[in-house]
Amino acid sequence: MISLRGVTKRFGTQTVLNGVDFEVQEGETVALLGPSGTGKSVLLKHIIGLIKPDSGSIVVDGKDVSHLDRKELAEFRQSIGYVFQNGALFDSDNVFENVRLGIVDESKFKDLDYATERVTQCIKLVNLQPDVVLQKYPAELSGGMRKRVGIARAIAGSPKYLLYDEPTSGLDPVNADIIDGLVKRLDEELGVTSVMVTHDVRGAFRVADRLALLSEGKIVMQGTPQEFLESKNAKVQEFLERDFDNPSFAA
Repeated sequence: MISLRGVTKRFGTQTVLNGVDFEVQEGETVALLGPSGTGKSVLLKHIIGLIKPDSGSIVVDGKDVSHLDRKELAEFRQSIGYVFQNGALFDSDNVFENVRLGIVDESKFKDLDYATERVTQCIKLVNLQPDVVLQKYPAELSGGMRKRVGIARAIAGSPKYLLYDEPTSGLDPVNADIIDGLVKRLDEELGVTSVMVTHDVRGAFRVADRLALLSEGKIVMQGTPQEFLESKNAKVQEFLERDFDNPSFAA
């Protein structure tokens, strides 16, 4: 379980998060929505301990992430797979080595037989062909393929939690649909708990069990897709109407 209570973060004079309360139950997928620049990625980085709050608590499985020391934080991160917005693949490494980096257990990472089997398995899970892509370099892949390799790396360590930072950004609608379908299938097959930062409402409705809308530094609503559609909250209505041709759309 992930629980944020009263999380505040300022950068200089700008308050990005202003008393955020946010919760993710074990086994569910929550989409964190909001316009670009509202602090969604900043919130996600708080969960994994890349950023510390000015105030408030971030508790994951009973541990307050902001109070963990360096060793404890390294151990904690072994339970989390992080999918970066741009894929964050290493250009000088081929696909095999990029995905292998996701194996967090050092002895398993060094075991070439295990690593080869695990990387191959993960590449297949994201609907890529190992014999086609493993020896390729990121520059030789399409944008959609790079996103999938990034996801393969995130699941290579068998995490309990998956954090996705704008997994469909920069993709055309067809590839965005493919990634959304992949996120949903992996959540179901692997039984992970997921948080997906996105500004794509349609994708969020397809993938998530619950949604949360971040606006002006606060979570203004958290609930099921149907509860969002029925909400009378002005900020929720404005956000949905802007992103749906038909505000009553439901996926």
